[in-house]
Amino acid sequence: MSTLDTLVLDRARGACPNCETVRGALNSASSQETLVEVNDTARVERKMGDTELSYYLPARGNGVNDMYLHLGLTAPAHILERERIRLVWAILRIRHPLLASKVDMHSYDDVRFVYMPPHSVENALENAGNNLEYRTQTKDELIDSYLNGPRTLSNDRISYLMISFPRDSASSGTPVRCEFLICAAHFLGDGMALHQFANDFFSLLGSTTTSELASLLCTEWQARCSKLEDHLSLPSALEDRLPLVKGKFSQLASRIDFQRHQEKLIGGHTFPRKSGASRHTIVPTVAIDQNRTKDLLKRCKDHGVSISSALFAICNIAWAKTSGEKPEMPTLLYSALNLRPYLMASKPSHESYWFLAIGYFNVVLPGFLPRSSDLAATFWHRARSAKAQSTAAAQNPMIISRSREMARKRSQQARAWAKEDDDKERGVWTAPPTTPKKSGPPSNALVGLSLLGNLDGIYKHSAFPSIKLETLTTGSRQRAGGMLLFGYTFVGKLWLSLGYDANGYDKDMVKRFWNNVLDCTQEFLIN
Repeated sequence: MSTLDTLVLDRARGACPNCETVRGALNSASSQETLVEVNDTARVERKMGDTELSYYLPARGNGVNDMYLHLGLTAPAHILERERIRLVWAILRIRHPLLASKVDMHSYDDVRFVYMPPHSVENALENAGNNLEYRTQTKDELIDSYLNGPRTLSNDRISYLMISFPRDSASSGTPVRCEFLICAAHFLGDGMALHQFANDFFSLLGSTTTSELASLLCTEWQARCSKLEDHLSLPSALEDRLPLVKGKFSQLASRIDFQRHQEKLIGGHTFPRKSGASRHTIVPTVAIDQNRTKDLLKRCKDHGVSISSALFAICNIAWAKTSGEKPEMPTLLYSALNLRPYLMASKPSHESYWFLAIGYFNVVLPGFLPRSSDLAATFWHRARSAKAQSTAAAQNPMIISRSREMARKRSQQARAWAKEDDDKERGVWTAPPTTPKKSGPPSNALVGLSLLGNLDGIYKHSAFPSIKLETLTTGSRQRAGGMLLFGYTFVGKLWLSLGYDANGYDKDMVKRFWNNVLDCTQEFLIN
């Protein structure tokens, strides 16, 4: 056992003198045995649902959609000691078993999460340490290596934690600068899970002594891993949490409604694409200071919209200024829909928030700019239209059935594309016969918006006063030609970022669009 492991367990002994598990680990350090043992072949597994499959299958090759959450912070050096971070990481991996699971793929229809619980406290620490890495990169280097380098995650490692102390970072006294990168496959959770997890991580790290953390790890392991017949379970798939559409007639009606709804989504604008060069994702990010953010949020409220609705209108007008083409065609934008409010109550054993629960909705806005000089009035009108469409999507009585149908459609497409990729790799793929294009207007989306809202409602900064969170950037590894705009408030600031494949588009066009987004934000929300 390493000196570090002995130190952690020594502190656990002092905090939890009656814990037989920790005492056993201490007394038999050389053999790594414990007095309370769990069968090391114990496991639990479940099949992925449609939504999870739709994210897993495209990720197999190069990690498409693998999420990351970067947080830049300062904290006292002792708070950031490796032993403390490893303890917190181990505790949360026990609380949220999908983080510590692996993936077994049996067929395109049968892909499974497999969880093998740690058979001891020491084993939990070891597993956490094996999925934790320290670096000396800057924020930009850290994010770039994750987005554009070799894939970090895999079937055997679907979550990972990177801690970086940049070589050139300045420290004043005991506080030091640190960069956190929390990595997780998108098929095991969504953005809400990612941010709630980060809040819980820093709450434990910043408000608990090392001895208390070691004692808590012992308690969590005993409660969740030592009595497998009572506690060993995985969070259910989204489709098992949504209310069922009962009866063949209702199911048929749901599919007809979904199809008709899809036919109404008209979009005739897209960024010009480039091909040939390898994908390279960049994430230009701008933060607006607290005073101006406070003012612009009030301005949005005075006009009856949220900042999220305003960002739909900003993208719409920014694109019209950028392109100026096909003004007769509407602009289609899409965003994720949080489905957690619609879920049925889960069993107490499924209290983990690490699961995937997102659907999608669309906003359609005019593709032209008015001849009137009062562009601000047009902007606020379109922001209110975006709000009305967003509200209608969330409150539609068919939202559950539409979400089920969308998940089913996406998983079918993912399975077909996965088989095609595998056949091409084996050299046995043959092109399918060409089919005539469907008649009717196009339904092309310009860009996706990830609108995270007020993240200060999730991060309870007062719960970890010794840790000062300063910056937040989030996103995912993209496919070639990927693009997603992020908008959120954090530490009282509005943050805007555009993650996109710099080699997949006309660079001048994207640069003009991004500059127009920032100019429109300044013109309509700040001036």
